[in-house]
Amino acid sequence: MAKIKVENYNSFVRDTRSSAIVNTNTINFKEYMQKRADRHKQQDEIRSAVKEINSLKAELLEIKNMIQEVIKK
Repeated sequence: MAKIKVENYNSFVRDTRSSAIVNTNTINFKEYMQKRADRHKQQDEIRSAVKEINSLKAELLEIKNMIQEVIKK
């Protein structure tokens, strides 16, 4: 891969074969990947909490219906 420095950007180079801009700053890349992983983890936690809340709602509705049946008798 032949590289040409991008003007005014020290950590970017252009791949002459594909014309892609490549970030050569590995620290920035690692920070980006960590933030991305953290964001995915947070989204998974939120998804899990929503599932748990929905499950609790269903259980409460079931308990409410049982109580109403007992009261009717």
